[in-house]
Amino acid sequence: MKDPVSRTMLLLDIEKYSDRDDVEQAYLRRVLYDIADRALARAGIDGTQRRRADRGDSVMELIDAAASVPALLRALLTEVPAQLHGYNRLASSSAQIRLRGVVATGYVAVDEHGGWVGSDLNHACRLLDAPLLRAALRERDNGFVLCVSEGVHTGIVRHDHHGVPAADFHPVTLTSKNGPLRGWLHGPVPHGGDDHGDTGAGGTPVPGTSGDVPAPGAPAAPRPAAAVPDPAEPAPGTRPAAPTGGVVFDFGGGSPRFGGSLVAGDQHGVSGGQVTGDVHLGKSAGEGA
Repeated sequence: MKDPVSRTMLLLDIEKYSDRDDVEQAYLRRVLYDIADRALARAGIDGTQRRRADRGDSVMELIDAAASVPALLRALLTEVPAQLHGYNRLASSSAQIRLRGVVATGYVAVDEHGGWVGSDLNHACRLLDAPLLRAALRERDNGFVLCVSEGVHTGIVRHDHHGVPAADFHPVTLTSKNGPLRGWLHGPVPHGGDDHGDTGAGGTPVPGTSGDVPAPGAPAAPRPAAAVPDPAEPAPGTRPAAPTGGVVFDFGGGSPRFGGSLVAGDQHGVSGGQVTGDVHLGKSAGEGA
């Protein structure tokens, strides 16, 4: 396999190609080739600067990296819709042709069998097959929808070149079998697609959170202060602590009776003796002062 080289990739695909019979498919293929040739010629890209791969209902062009990408985009946005209009106004309803297009850049290698190999090319093919791009085409009156890769947008589109207005391209996330793909769609985003303006930032809350998410750089909302228990108040479900310096008998209810004496705290004046019987402190009822 040869070493990968930098190329601009143009992919064009016919809508509902497999729904046609053999005669109609042959006609559509001729129209597709003619449209691609005219668009590339309009962009100033001759046969020495391009290499084509046929995929039945689609065509892929590997274009020399020295060719002008802004000129290619201008041609696609003007020449392709004009050609589609000219063909479709004279074609029967079963021979109408509508196209999806993708422009991407990256590295591609050609193997010993003449096949094209490269993850950037795979990425471009998945953009072309994305359901959102198909949905966008269904909503277009001119029969053509164009999506560019993130690299083409960063390097070319966002600089607002003549004939390639940056404001007409909108960021979208396209689904594929390998996960979400970022791209930039020319024209309105179809219903249910995502268009996040110039930044491409979504408004979906961070997983695992609810409510509003503070904007980057904004101060975080203060957390509610934790309640501090009052040391003078017992915790719920607990009994009051005994005060220091004294003895407290805590009876859970009822009327306790004691046979003999009940003594608590330090006792003084008894050394090696034994106290038995009833102990009366103070005077009994009825005794004199």
